[in-house]
Amino acid sequence: MLQEFRDFIAKGNVMDMAVGIIVGAAFTAIVTSLVNDLINPIIGLFVGGIDFSGLAVRIGEGENAGVFAYGNFLTALINFLIIAWVVFLLVKGVNRVKYAASRKEQPVPGAPAGPTQEELLTEIRDLLKAR
Repeated sequence: MLQEFRDFIAKGNVMDMAVGIIVGAAFTAIVTSLVNDLINPIIGLFVGGIDFSGLAVRIGEGENAGVFAYGNFLTALINFLIIAWVVFLLVKGVNRVKYAASRKEQPVPGAPAGPTQEELLTEIRDLLKAR
């Protein structure tokens, strides 16, 4: 079972996924800073200087009252939308590169096809016989 586990971990997909998770965690920190430090102040400017992440409604009274923190939810929603948009742009770019690479590999329709390897070898053989 230990050997099976080692084989599983050594597969490229698992390592790629681990790298993706680590980079994603670092990217999340960048997006969180972007939203909290740049976007929320701009949104706060349009809504009258309100601290966007601090928006909440107190449910009940006293020390044990619940807090409906919809500002934090909106901040998380903005984070998600920014991350989703960047991932969309990355996937779109990768797909464009893959499409361009696959177009280069395909022969152009209507272009004359060159001789096959067998035809060339047959021609060489015939030329050698003629000498």
